[in-house]
Amino acid sequence: MTVVYEQIATDTNLKHLLDQADLLANRFKERAAEVDAEGSFPYENFADLKEAGFLALTVPKEYGGSGINLFEFLFVQERLARGDGPTALSIGWHLGVILEAAEKRHWNEESFAKLCKLIVEEKALINLAQTERATGSPSRGGVPTTTAIKEGNKWRINGGKSFTSMAVALDYSVVTVNVNETGKRGFILVDHQLDGVQVEETWDSVSMRGTKSDDLTLDNVLVDEEALLVEEDIKKPTPKGWYLQIPAVYLGISTSARDYAITFASEYSPNTLPGPIKDVPEVRRKIGEMELSLFNAREVLFSVARKWVEQPDQQHQIGAELAAVKHIVTNNANDVVDLAMRIVGARSLSASNPLQRHFRDVRAGLHNPPTDDAIVYNLANAVLK
Repeated sequence: MTVVYEQIATDTNLKHLLDQADLLANRFKERAAEVDAEGSFPYENFADLKEAGFLALTVPKEYGGSGINLFEFLFVQERLARGDGPTALSIGWHLGVILEAAEKRHWNEESFAKLCKLIVEEKALINLAQTERATGSPSRGGVPTTTAIKEGNKWRINGGKSFTSMAVALDYSVVTVNVNETGKRGFILVDHQLDGVQVEETWDSVSMRGTKSDDLTLDNVLVDEEALLVEEDIKKPTPKGWYLQIPAVYLGISTSARDYAITFASEYSPNTLPGPIKDVPEVRRKIGEMELSLFNAREVLFSVARKWVEQPDQQHQIGAELAAVKHIVTNNANDVVDLAMRIVGARSLSASNPLQRHFRDVRAGLHNPPTDDAIVYNLANAVLK
C-alpha cells in the first residue's frame, strides 16, 4: 500500500466520502454513453450530486459545508471520473472555485458567506467564467475584454466568455472583468437569472461532450456593488492548487480504461489459445506498463497535493511543481488509455465500446491549461533563475 492510500485506511470520514463517490460513479457510468452520444448535459448526474450534498464539499464548515481540503478533493475527483469524466471535471470547477476562496479568504467575506449559503441551502451551481476567444487561456496572461463599469452603486458588465462548462445549468458565474477599463482584473458574481445573461450553445467538441462548455454572453448586465468579489494584479499570478483537479479527472478516466482492459483480457479467450489473453506475455507486459504509469501518476499527484495542504507557507513557491504534475499525469493517462486499446484491439474502436469515449475524453487533458509547451518552458525558466 502506498503512502497516499494509507491515509484513507485510517481516515474514517475520507473513506465514507469516497464510498459515496464510488456509488455516484457507478450511476454515472450507466448514463455516460447516452450523454456522450447525445452531447447533452448530465442533469441526472448533477441531481444525484446535489442530493448527496457534494456541491457543498469545499464550502467551509463554519458556513455549513464539509470543508474538505485539496488532498481529499482530488481523491473525490478521481473516483467520480471513473464513472464519467465530463461530470467530474464539471463539478470540479464548482468545487475548486470555492476551495480556493476558502483557502485564501481573498473574496469579500460577506459576499462569500452569502454564496456559501446559496450552495448549502439552495444547491446553487457555479463556475468560473474567464476564457475569452480574443485572449485565449487565462494561463497565458492578458487582460479580459469583458468590462465592468461602475455606475452609482451598480456594475454594468459587457462581454462574452467561451468554454464555460455547465453553462446551461449554472445558477451563477464568477466572471473575470477589466474593472473600469483600468487593466485590473476583477471577479464578479453574476446571477444567470439577470437580464442580459445568455448562453449560446456552441459546444461541438468530440471530447468531454457532457461538460457543455458553451459560450456565455453578458449584454449590459447590471449587478450590485458587492458582487465584485475581488480585484487582483494579473502581473503577479499565484499558484492555484485546485487546478490539480484537471489531472485528477484524467487519472480517473484512464483508471476506468485500465479496468475495462483487465476485465476484457481476463474473459476473452479466442479458440487459438488455451485460455484468456491475459496469459499472453505481450498482453501482460502492456498491463504492467499501465500499472507503472498509473502508479507514477498517482504518487506525483497526491504527494504534491499533500505538500500543498501540509505546508501552506510554501504554496507560493510550488507553481512549477503543480504544472509538472499536470504534465506528468495527463500524459500518463493518455498512455494508459492507448495501452488499454491496444490490449482490446479493433473492437475498442466500436461506437458501443467505452474505450473509444475514454480515448476522446482523455485527449482533452493535453489541451486544458497549462499546456505542455508552457509547462516545459516554465520549468526551464524556474531552474535557470
